[in-house]
Parts: sequence; structure tokens; C-alpha cells
Amino acid sequence: MNKIRILFASLSGSVIEWYDFYLYGTATGLVFSFLFFPSHDPAVGLLLSFATFGIGYAARPIGSIIFGHFGDKMGRKAALIFTLIGMGGSSFLIGLLPTYEQIGIWAPIILVLLRLIQGISLGGEWGGAVLLATEYAPKGLRGLYGSIPQLGVPIGLVLGSLSLTVISYFTSDTQFLAWGWRIPFLFSVVLIGLALWIRSGIEETPAFKQQKEAGAIAKIPFLETVKTNWKSVLHAIGLKIGDGFFNVFLMSFILSYSTVYLGYSNQVALTALTIGCATMIISIPVVGYLSDYIGRKLIYIIGLILLFILSIPYFSLVDEGASWLYIMQGVMLGIIWASIFATQGTLFSELFPAKVRYTGLSFGYQVAAAIVGFGPMIWTTMAESFGPSPWVFGGFMMGGIILSFILSLLL
Repeated sequence: MNKIRILFASLSGSVIEWYDFYLYGTATGLVFSFLFFPSHDPAVGLLLSFATFGIGYAARPIGSIIFGHFGDKMGRKAALIFTLIGMGGSSFLIGLLPTYEQIGIWAPIILVLLRLIQGISLGGEWGGAVLLATEYAPKGLRGLYGSIPQLGVPIGLVLGSLSLTVISYFTSDTQFLAWGWRIPFLFSVVLIGLALWIRSGIEETPAFKQQKEAGAIAKIPFLETVKTNWKSVLHAIGLKIGDGFFNVFLMSFILSYSTVYLGYSNQVALTALTIGCATMIISIPVVGYLSDYIGRKLIYIIGLILLFILSIPYFSLVDEGASWLYIMQGVMLGIIWASIFATQGTLFSELFPAKVRYTGLSFGYQVAAAIVGFGPMIWTTMAESFGPSPWVFGGFMMGGIILSFILSLLL
């Protein structure tokens, strides 16, 4: 099987999944709190809109069980086709959804349902994309191959945030809220068609074929995972918690934090996010390649230490001006967090045997994602109570990083 096509199949779906998922996160603070959750108190509308953002994260463990079952029973390819359809289809429908002013309470209800479908689909996509790459990887290059689907996160987010940035530059605030924000959601249908075409031409991974030929397919993958690999599941959850909160902040909540609480414009906030993601596109494959030579554990530990040390300085400096916001987003998101994330897919997949690898990898990762997904709700409350305090926000991040650091030493 052509390795380049395999990597494109892994990456293309990941790009679309994260484009759709983070497009929602970007629009949450800029659009949804006004159009779908109107309130006399802006903080209440923002809190409600971020609750739907968190619901998408909460649904991801459900998706990991559903698609992990298909992936370990029927094959990686079959599961990944369905995750694409679910994710892209729900995003397209969000672009057509009437607002609260037009259909009343049904608007936020339908939005929540579509967000649930997004979360469930993404819960199955990430693990499958990682396995598609790592189970085809040549000997000695598993870290590099495992980092390629991780590129879907920054590329997808750059596409999502860049599309909103461009539209916001060429429309007035009224036009942007009226129809401009819908264009990136509707564009999902084009990306879905491209990714389905790429994925339809690939074969099952060698690891799954060997399991099937040997008759070693798990009857109920989730039950077998929690019965025989529960320690690995808990390990994956704990390892993801620390960087996960910072991840959600740096790639989503930063838009609301910088505009609502620090007074930056939408354009400045989106530019800072784009700079961080563009830096990730370079750093992720470089770190993935290095992990095959110096070890994934060492890179993971160094990344956590740097996140811990720079937690309070980050929140202190982003308030000093747009230039500092750009620099810190590039460093914290584009280099330090990206280094951790580059190794995560391969590192977590190596915790589980092929028989339950899709389910175990996905479930552990997505449970952690469900926990950190409610970070924006917590931070909105914190900001209302304490303001954008570097000590409060930095201290919160440091607590989660300590947990992940301790577990990383036990790998």
C-alpha cells in the first residue's frame, strides 16, 4: 500500500474533523453567545455557549466506545468513513441553522444536538487516524508517522480561524453576525468529499489484518479493554489531563479571554491563534521524527516541565500587548504544547495491544478530553470572580500539569 496515500488519508480526515470541531469553538465566543444564547448579561450568554462547547467534549468518550468497537471488530477504515460523515454533516447543518430570534428555543436545542454528533464523531476519529498511520509505519519511523495525523489539529484550526479572520475583515460586524460566520461551516461539505475519496482507496492496516486472520478479534472490545487494560486507560487519562487544559485554553478560550477580559480586537485574537497553529505545523513532524531517536517519554517530560514553568509568565505577558500575545501563543502553543502533542498519538497507542488498541487508545484520550472540555465554563466563572489574574489562571494550569508529570515518570 502506498505510504504517502496512507498518510494523506490519515491527515485529511483529521484536518476536517478538527477544522469542524475547532471552528465551533472559535465561533462560540464570537457568534453563538449572541445568536443562540441571548441574555441581558453577556457573561451568562458566554457561559451557556461554552456549555455546548463542553458538551461536544463530553460526547467524545461515547464516540470512542462506538467507533472503537467498529474499529477493533470491523477494521480501522470502516470506522473512519463514518466519523467523517458524522462530523462534516453536522457542521454543514450548523451553517444552515436558524437563530434564536428566528425559531426561538429550538435554535439552541438543535445546536446542542449537532454539537453532540460532532463530539461523538471526533471521539472515534482521532484514535483511528493515529492507528492508520502508526500501524503502517516502517520500522524506526513510528514516531514520525504517528505525528502526521496530529498535524490535522493545527491545519484544521488554521483553516477554521483563518476563514473566520478573512470573513471578518471583509464584512462589517452586522454582516458577520448575519451570514458571514456561516460560510466556513458550509464549506465543510467540500472537504468531506475530498477526504472520503482519499480514504475509500486505502486498505486495512497490517496489524488489523493479522488479528483478523488469527481469529483474535475481541468480541466486545470495550469490555475487554476495561477488564485487561484498565491501568493503561487510567494512565492515558492522567497523561492527557495536564496538557489538555492548556490545550483547550490556547486553542479556543484564548479568543474569549483576550477579547472579553483583555480588550483585544477579534482580529488580534484570531491572528495570535493562527500564529500558534502555523508554528505547530512545522514543529510537530520535527518532534515526531526526533522521538524515534531520543525517546517519546523524554520529550513528553521536558514539555510538561516547560509548561509548568511558563504557566504564570504566559498569563502575565499576554496582557502586556498584542506583540506579547503573538509571541507567547507561538511559544506555548506552537512549540511547547506541540512537542507534547506530537508524541501523544504514538505514545498512547503503544500502551495497548492491537486487539483493543482502537478502543483503548480512543477511550483513554477522549475521557481526558471530556474533562478538560469544560475548562471554558470554569475559566469564565474564574474570570468573572477574579478577573484575568495570572496567579489564578496559571495556578489552575499548574495543578493539572503536576498530575501528568508524575504519571509520565512511571511510563
